[in-house]
Amino acid sequence: MSKTRPNLILITTDQQRFDTVNVAGNPHILTPHLNWLADTGVLYRNAYSDAPICCAARATMLTGTHYRNLGPYGNWGQPTAPDVTRTLPAMLTRSGYQTRLIGKAHYHPARCHYGFEHMELLEDYYRFVRQFPERGIPMDHGVGQNEMEPVISTVDESWSLTRWIVNRAVDFLETRDDTRPFYLNVGFSKPHPPFDPCMNYWQLYANMDLPRPVFGDWSEQVANVPRGLIGSTRIGSGADRFSPQVMQQVRRAYYACITQIDYNLGHLFARAREMGLLENTLIIFTADHGDMLGDHHLGAKQVFLEGSAHVPMLLRGPADLVTSEIVGTQREELVTLADIMPTFLTAAGVVASVQPQHDGIDLLALLHGRCQPRESFIGAYGDQFGVLRDGWKYLYTTTGGAELLFNLNSDPIEQRNLAAVPEHAERRDSLRRELIQALMASGSAAVAHGDLKVVPVLEVPDRRDRRWPGFHSRDATRTDVLH
Repeated sequence: MSKTRPNLILITTDQQRFDTVNVAGNPHILTPHLNWLADTGVLYRNAYSDAPICCAARATMLTGTHYRNLGPYGNWGQPTAPDVTRTLPAMLTRSGYQTRLIGKAHYHPARCHYGFEHMELLEDYYRFVRQFPERGIPMDHGVGQNEMEPVISTVDESWSLTRWIVNRAVDFLETRDDTRPFYLNVGFSKPHPPFDPCMNYWQLYANMDLPRPVFGDWSEQVANVPRGLIGSTRIGSGADRFSPQVMQQVRRAYYACITQIDYNLGHLFARAREMGLLENTLIIFTADHGDMLGDHHLGAKQVFLEGSAHVPMLLRGPADLVTSEIVGTQREELVTLADIMPTFLTAAGVVASVQPQHDGIDLLALLHGRCQPRESFIGAYGDQFGVLRDGWKYLYTTTGGAELLFNLNSDPIEQRNLAAVPEHAERRDSLRRELIQALMASGSAAVAHGDLKVVPVLEVPDRRDRRWPGFHSRDATRTDVLH
């Protein structure tokens, strides 16, 4: 714990995959302020979302509990957290912090504060800009909230949702109760579709040759991708229809949205520095999940392949929490979104005996060797399941019962499926048993009679009639999914 209770800032993006931070090894993307966080803090190279879809992932961040242990909570139609008094913001509010959320929460019900003293949601931006139609109409292009086809923002940067979120965060810093420490959750809605960067950011990538989607021995042809994996793409983004040329434009828009967030973070960090706040503020940056961006002919999220479940995570803190020998390091430990809650609570002085039961690890204790690293990661959402241990990843989907096994140590982009290779059968079976045991412990319906269920694949080859493209009119209200 810090000598004085630190301020806490959680910055979240929506649908940002792990390999979209320049300093983490992607020379094609412009992220100077994320680089600054890594250079003056810590970058975690193996951070994962255990339920890579918006509501469920945010339930994990809110409660510190893996989604499989939350039951139905966090999904549409169910509350995001089972107990509003035991969430991260609720605990911090009770311990004396001023707590504010600005931007995307994606909680259900949308206006339930879950312990925050005050919230300003995406809906509030749209309510605000309607008062000034002469400034332009945001999202006046007709592209929906799931569609991956690129499009240009219909408002200038200074009038964009991304800038509004930062402006409101700066306003909070300037008008807060400075007799108390604060917890500020800044929730960006991008790079979630629509991929509609402002024109100045689109132009930054005009002449760049961006990375192409990757394919493997199991995914070279669309027809070979297991139906259980490609189903969410067909119902959601339709990326399996895109040509390589279209996918380059998709990636260009996606990268531009991320750079727009990054450059705007410069305003937030600058004001925090000018106000003398950085010296005693613990910052965590992460995303709820990633985006497949055409890898293996898949789009969007939900699966436990790297593009979907592997997320960026950076931590920067006061010198007594993140000491000089740690600053600038890149860590290999397995970390998850559940780790945010115990990290912040412990830094705030909330002792372990008072903290709600959770599945997370205190990242600061991990940095200083005061706790053991996580041995494995287990993910579960819908019909998708995954286990990661010792650099080996096992994936299973109940739809069709497909199995995939990857050695990420030698195959980090999951091109060689080793599930049917005899010499790796023992490894596959061991990871499968670990998954079964974890699901049984959480009471998952995916296990029956001690084994994973298999749901027959429908004979209808292409259920695009069930696709939800995310259509919303510009005047939609009472919704937290306008991006």
